[in-house]
Amino acid sequence: MGYTKTDLADLQQFYTNQLLHDTVPFWFPRSVDKQYGGYLLMRDHDGTLIDDDKAVWIQGRAAWLLATLYNTVEPNPQWLGGAKSGIDFLNKYCFDTDGQMFFHMTRDGQPIRKRRYFFSETFAVIANAAYAKASGDEQAAEKARYLFGKCLEYAGTPGLLLPKFTPVRPAKGIGVPMILMNTAQQLRETVGDPRCDTYIDQCILEIETDFVKHDIRCVMEQVAPDGSIIDHIDGRTLNPGHAMEGAWFILHEARYRSNDPRLVELGCKMLDYMWERGWDTEFGGVFYFRDVFEKPVQEYWQDMKFWWPHNEAIIATLLAYTLTGDEKYARWHKMVHDYSYAHFHDKEHGEWFGYLHRDGSVAQTAKGNLFKGPFHLPRQEWYCARLLQQILHQVSENSFSETLTNRIES
Repeated sequence: MGYTKTDLADLQQFYTNQLLHDTVPFWFPRSVDKQYGGYLLMRDHDGTLIDDDKAVWIQGRAAWLLATLYNTVEPNPQWLGGAKSGIDFLNKYCFDTDGQMFFHMTRDGQPIRKRRYFFSETFAVIANAAYAKASGDEQAAEKARYLFGKCLEYAGTPGLLLPKFTPVRPAKGIGVPMILMNTAQQLRETVGDPRCDTYIDQCILEIETDFVKHDIRCVMEQVAPDGSIIDHIDGRTLNPGHAMEGAWFILHEARYRSNDPRLVELGCKMLDYMWERGWDTEFGGVFYFRDVFEKPVQEYWQDMKFWWPHNEAIIATLLAYTLTGDEKYARWHKMVHDYSYAHFHDKEHGEWFGYLHRDGSVAQTAKGNLFKGPFHLPRQEWYCARLLQQILHQVSENSFSETLTNRIES
């Protein structure tokens, strides 16, 4: 059974309330570092600070969130000031002398670690772009466009950020075209850049050509440079939640392009394939890793439930439903929504626990670390609330799927 208009309105209100009265208040304003700038985000279940180091990814993501809330929810000066704190910290401390960004910093901005890929830069792009839109700061807009160009350079120059040796078994991951696609989408929707559409098309083509395997109903996480499967443990390892994130990036693009049918079909197939492989039919939730040929997976946490794949699955299933009217996606959305808010959500202190055992019990209580912070969950709640708000304006009938079907057929 699909969702009625009342169901959609209830969901819209739920996501809005969770975002503004549960998730965001867990982090802000207390996480803004008034001494050094940026954010103190490594926190336990009750908000207690457990480490004052700063992950560059999360600094950029948090600045993006605050600026985006300012742009799209309400012009709250506290959000704008908080976003500026993150932007200032990123631009002052987080770039090495070679222009590349660090990954892990001390509280006062001393570098601890640098990674060989450019994801710190992509989050700096979307943070600067969202802040530029919020503040009117043209320097931030130019910084976003410049860094986007550097990301394209890094992605287009094999070996530029890698150790200087020739790997015996060369590979490429889906993460690069995925993150470049979403970075370009965010840049296009805030301050704009004439390169965005071209590179979005290129990223979609690479994902469709090399990573989506229709014959075995799968989206690969890693492939050989020619798109073939690498039949070794790392090459066979799938990350269903990551593929679902890629699916909703493509579905988002389909919606941007007036429900482009080819992109709707591609995104839905990616979601179908990885739901089949990733959903735990015994305990519920999305497995973290699977093997493409159902062989043993190397990582011991392969059957755990991490928070962020569930955020991506919630968005992907809701987008698929709103684009197609297929009641299957409404059913899947309800399954992952109900599981997630029953198991990850901390009803006492707010926000979500990050890591569950397979049976849904909490594995550890931290809500912030080098990888978890105010991004995947608030992005999911913000995105779904806005999507539903827009959809509700278009729906006049009681049954959403019936209305949508009529609209598509006409």
